[in-house]
Amino acid sequence: MVYLLSQIIDQSAEKFPEREAFRFYGQALTYSELSIRTSQLAGILTKHGVRRHDRVGILLNKCLEMPVAVHGIMKAGAAYVPIDPAAPAERIKFILVNCGIRVLVTEKSKIRILSEIIRDAELDCLIGIDGDTDLPVGKVPWQEVFRSPCLTPEKGPVMEQDMAYIMYTSGSTGEPKGIIHTHYSGLSYAKLSAGTYQICEHDRLGNHSPLHFDMSTLEFFSGPLQGACTVLIPEEYTRLPASLSKLIEEERLTTWYSVPFALIQLLLRGAMDTRDLSSLRWILFGGEPFPTKHLRELMKMLPEARFSNVYGPAEVNQCTYYHVPDLPDEMEDPVPIGRVWDNCEGLVVDEHDQPVAPGMKGELLIRTPTMMQGYWNRRDLNERAFYYRTHLSNYQEVYYRTGDLVRQNSDGDYTYRGRKDRQIKTRGYRVELDEIEAALLSHDQVEEAAAFAVPEAEGSTLISAGVTLKKDEEVMPSDLLKYLKSRLPVYAVPNEIKIYQAFSRTATGKIDRKALSETAVAEQR
Repeated sequence: MVYLLSQIIDQSAEKFPEREAFRFYGQALTYSELSIRTSQLAGILTKHGVRRHDRVGILLNKCLEMPVAVHGIMKAGAAYVPIDPAAPAERIKFILVNCGIRVLVTEKSKIRILSEIIRDAELDCLIGIDGDTDLPVGKVPWQEVFRSPCLTPEKGPVMEQDMAYIMYTSGSTGEPKGIIHTHYSGLSYAKLSAGTYQICEHDRLGNHSPLHFDMSTLEFFSGPLQGACTVLIPEEYTRLPASLSKLIEEERLTTWYSVPFALIQLLLRGAMDTRDLSSLRWILFGGEPFPTKHLRELMKMLPEARFSNVYGPAEVNQCTYYHVPDLPDEMEDPVPIGRVWDNCEGLVVDEHDQPVAPGMKGELLIRTPTMMQGYWNRRDLNERAFYYRTHLSNYQEVYYRTGDLVRQNSDGDYTYRGRKDRQIKTRGYRVELDEIEAALLSHDQVEEAAAFAVPEAEGSTLISAGVTLKKDEEVMPSDLLKYLKSRLPVYAVPNEIKIYQAFSRTATGKIDRKALSETAVAEQR
């Protein structure tokens, strides 16, 4: 029996020492090899001062060192903090400083961006960088890590309520917020998902999501928990649907989890009719609605596979699922997000936190063992994120406020009905429109800014923005896009920015973002 995420690799190494744990570009690490390498990294981290409760960053493109980093950091008693390798320097620096990261697992390709932030980031050591690199911090190349002894720690025991990982997402103030998950919440998710989707040691999971995206925890936790093999999908394959379908065929993947956009691209441009994809037994999708017309066609292309719509903000990993039945040709409504997992509870409330009747729309609150501990260093957010309900006079139930509006149908399934706030999902990423506006307003020549969502024909959501300029100022939209690319992650940069003389206003004087969105949709036609 394992109680910590840091134990799952060693457990599978005992059961399946020669079974492949992770694959990338045709190379593999067995569970036995991964067990040794994670212990070696844990030893190096301990040697360089990493202790229980510390945070260690991961700034890597996909590679076989990535699972070593994830599980080695947790073995050292620390929490791993994945950072988007394509993020601008300012965002990387913010996360390093905000989270107090002093040791970073990275690679040679990140030297240039690290050189821009190294003096402000307070880093002490870089793992994965050669010693002759001209950066004023300690450096430990992977060759040295894999020659070192395994961890023999002299530290207090790690507890299941200790931090295991922190994932940063967009924040409405313009600053990313760190979501803290413990060994207990992460392992609860691994066990629930493994049981719900029947993951076993014979499965081959496709890791499509980047490490800093919460979807990745299915492959990095549930797969190893069961002794399955996880195939890391190279980033460039996500932009080449035909190559992606070929990889699925060659690797004989059995389980797939991604945002709908990736599956739609596979359907429309992946040459699926030329591939043998019969190995796929279960396809999971989530992060945004899947247009029913595309989902229906994909299900026809893969008649032997099961399909499930899964839902859950990063704060709770997942919390609901819906096993999709055959879809009638006339059905156009989005499929439900389903019902809560076993050992979880959902509560739908109105604006006064009073439960609503079935069939009525309200905000979904979730009580689940997979729930986060809270936001890193953000007491203000923590006070607003949770709902407390006293039960039996002295027992307090704690729910996470998802901010998502739902309606429960007659079958007991929840259907998604939008957001309470200005947060959207684009290509599966959660983006605060307020963060984009805050970045635009920081530009010296911008007077007002408005960011808004624009539904796309293929079912995804695009982001557009508009600005008004200060008197007598001039700037090109291309310059504003370049400015945002230096401050926001790629997925949060609008597809276009328009410059207005003045914004249309609502009756209360607010910028009419709904009208801006409707105009943008009309212009697409």
